[in-house]
Amino acid sequence: MPATDAVDNQGKSPKKLRLYRVVFVLLGFGIFGVAELICVLFGWGRPADYEDPFVGFSRIHPLFVLNQGTGRYEIPKAKQKFFSPDSFPAEKGGETFRIFSFGGSTVKGRPYSKETSFTTWLGLTLQAADPTQDWESINCGGISYASYRLVPMVRECLDYEPDLFIICTGHNEFLEDRTYEHLKEMPETLATSHSLVSRLRTYTLFRAALLNATGMETKPPSADRHVMAEDVEALLDYRGGLEVYDRNDQWTDDVIHHYEHNLRAMIAMARGAGVKVLLVKPPSNLRDSPPFKSQNKDGLSLDEILEWERSTSEAKGHFRDNQAAAAELLEKALRIDDRHALTWYELGKCREALGQTARARAAFLKARENDICPLRMLTPMEKALERVANETGIPLVDAHALLESESRLRILGSDQLVDHIHPSIEGHQKIADALLAEMVTQGWAKRGIEWSAKRDAAFKSHRASLDQNYFIEAQRALYGLNSWAAGRVDGPPIESREKAQAE
Repeated sequence: MPATDAVDNQGKSPKKLRLYRVVFVLLGFGIFGVAELICVLFGWGRPADYEDPFVGFSRIHPLFVLNQGTGRYEIPKAKQKFFSPDSFPAEKGGETFRIFSFGGSTVKGRPYSKETSFTTWLGLTLQAADPTQDWESINCGGISYASYRLVPMVRECLDYEPDLFIICTGHNEFLEDRTYEHLKEMPETLATSHSLVSRLRTYTLFRAALLNATGMETKPPSADRHVMAEDVEALLDYRGGLEVYDRNDQWTDDVIHHYEHNLRAMIAMARGAGVKVLLVKPPSNLRDSPPFKSQNKDGLSLDEILEWERSTSEAKGHFRDNQAAAAELLEKALRIDDRHALTWYELGKCREALGQTARARAAFLKARENDICPLRMLTPMEKALERVANETGIPLVDAHALLESESRLRILGSDQLVDHIHPSIEGHQKIADALLAEMVTQGWAKRGIEWSAKRDAAFKSHRASLDQNYFIEAQRALYGLNSWAAGRVDGPPIESREKAQAE
């Protein structure tokens, strides 16, 4: 009998057995797919409705409180240490398009306030572009607020009849101390699998049912998650806070993973409620902001350290008279230690002086990447943001690329930003224009005849309405912000630190 006709003891050929196995597997996946579809249709088991597996909060007070006298939801004074005062009517008008913008101090408009943030310019731009619509642009930018602190705010604002959420976050992820010990105990393959299946609604329902059946839903969050205080407790808020930062690659990876999780959670919540979402990649200063803390990599021998010190010291001696020689010495130092952030930054400045723009930008990115105290969004986080936008189909406005395209040498620096991350007033206006353009592309807004002239008039009128004290206070805030960012609350401004590092 030919091999193809061979049968097993029960009279079934191997080919048929393989076919049966494939059919049963496909049937199993089909049933699972139908169950997942039913959950989606009925709104069951949304992952964002359940707890953050990374961190919990001791308690959460709402960002907005209803003022019975005015009939408006307002940010209470207790929250105004971190947020600008803002409000909106409890009764939403029929022609109102309500926008909430979430993020950190970039959204808030520091060192200024919301009056010159892109959220205000966006409201004015939209009103000029389409005056038939009543546009509400509400600022939910909190100083030092990271993505995990935005998730509860997004959940809260779902109750306020939103039409659009704008999410601009990424700079503050390393500001607060938190641990991921329960993740470290999980094997890598299991952690990856868990990350994938935790996005499924059937898994979320099954997990919730299992916790309920075992009584584990009453377990305090501190048992397996890091519990955060209600208000931000930034490490740099304490004198000597910069000294707390040390190189920890595993913690960095966990923070980035948590950041992506939070982006997906906020998008899932919004989509589940039928709310539009627009993501913004925040800008960061590459050309004119040295790293906040540099550190030699582990494992260097004494001879290597001495050779690295000789090379960097000799390079400094050539900064003014021979940039090419300085660059060559810095390259030599980096072959010994490729993780010292300041060395990368100094190499970038040399390449910049030599007119080698692409190589300068690459070095500046390496300096940002190896900063022991990352107060600027890291490249892996930018890639995570882009990945989430691509996989979910959410539009992404790249504010970094937008401002960088108008920067000197096409490397984003202090001609567009007032410090390490915050745009100038004109930069905020450009971001508002980019947001309008994306809203028009998505069909969420339109632009009437001569809208740009109306916008310019509205911008001019609004800026003229701000008294001189507004700008004086901003300069004071900028001084304090630079001192804070340098890890010295009462220390010198950042430009003094830069000078000291260059000498």
